[in-house]
Amino acid sequence: MVKIGLLSDTHGYLDEQILSFLKPCDEIWHAGDIGAMETYEQLEQVRPVRAVYGNIDGGVLRQILPETLSFNIEGLEVMITHIGGYPPRYNSHSQKLLKNATPGLFVTGHSHILKIMPDKARKNMLFINPGAAGRHGFHKMRTLVRFKIHQAKIEGLEVVELGPRSPKFKMEN
Repeated sequence: MVKIGLLSDTHGYLDEQILSFLKPCDEIWHAGDIGAMETYEQLEQVRPVRAVYGNIDGGVLRQILPETLSFNIEGLEVMITHIGGYPPRYNSHSQKLLKNATPGLFVTGHSHILKIMPDKARKNMLFINPGAAGRHGFHKMRTLVRFKIHQAKIEGLEVVELGPRSPKFKMEN
């Protein structure tokens, strides 16, 4: 069993709260827009990181990270890319990827919109966009996702709300 901490769109921002939610995990996955090499290195100090670059990532991050990452963990095929759309509205890049592969888990970032849903057109595929953990963007709530993978199955899926994007922003009741 492997415990995963999944986040996206940090845009160079990490705080102790994010790091404390990631510490119990075995691996950290980042779905792009890391924002700075220092942010990536900070995550690597917590746990091993699997990541893709996002549209704001340049320089060294774009040189060391792939646009799309595919791997098998605990028998589960996983694919991560930053800009991908969501079921059934995948962009052309994701459509090409999914035409040639059948992951059990497809992860994207970019939209800053938390979405966890099965892809009804692709049996046994779960789609996850963890939302945005950083403070840059239009999202109201910063989020990340944690879950376990055991014998090719995703278990114990939890959404972690990290608080409002901006300390000045107050959630309406």
